[in-house]
Amino acid sequence: MTRLSLWKNAPKAVGGFQLTKSNIYDLGGRRVVIAGGGGQIGQAIALRMQEHGAAVEVWDLTFPGPCSGTARRVDVTDAAAVGAAMDAAVAAMGGVDALVYAVGATGPTKLTQQYTADEWKRLIDINLNGAFNCIQSALECFDAEAPSHIVTIASIAGKEGNPRMAAYSAAKAGLIALTKSVGRELAHTRTRTHAIAPALIDTNLLKQMKPEIVAQNMAKIPMGRAGTPGEVAELAAWLISPGCTFTTGAVHDLSGGRATY
Repeated sequence: MTRLSLWKNAPKAVGGFQLTKSNIYDLGGRRVVIAGGGGQIGQAIALRMQEHGAAVEVWDLTFPGPCSGTARRVDVTDAAAVGAAMDAAVAAMGGVDALVYAVGATGPTKLTQQYTADEWKRLIDINLNGAFNCIQSALECFDAEAPSHIVTIASIAGKEGNPRMAAYSAAKAGLIALTKSVGRELAHTRTRTHAIAPALIDTNLLKQMKPEIVAQNMAKIPMGRAGTPGEVAELAAWLISPGCTFTTGAVHDLSGGRATY
């Protein structure tokens, strides 16, 4: 485990659009594990939650730059490793009461019949099976007497099925269904679950996609721009805040107007 410096370079503007100052949430006392915290979205979420008083531990396999919070290298596709990391996080923070699953890989952009079995399995493992491992482990350590939260970063692809991205789309659709199922199972408890479904977000993940695929998806966004990691973080912070009380098992659109349902 390595303690790294605060990440302070969340984008403030994109395409000439200036982002407004963030809202203020009382996240004091929240102890949050952010799986995928080495990525740009995960880092923006970690920073935003820390700004509002939460204790944060971020998980990833690699940390390409300065990282917000305490960092732990975890392979989310390994259930045993996830369980051990969750136990360590509980010990380090005195408990865990929120999980954000921000792990994601788009993989190759190709026709379904062109996928290899290994490519398909890898994307399902990263985007869906890893979420199951983390959610299951988090639920085992949540305090039944206190509010707890699960937020998964899904995708508009999971709702619409992006062409030439069948594995990613299928995995994100599964992530949405998993989040909804857990939310309904636990609606009578103090645990709340939410999925965020972004369209294109201005991160390095776009570099995994062919330029023509990026252009096709950008053309579907009525606002005419990609979202930013900071905008994802803003929604995630509200979802674990005390003000979010009567929503669970829900999918929250973050698509610049693209989503049709």
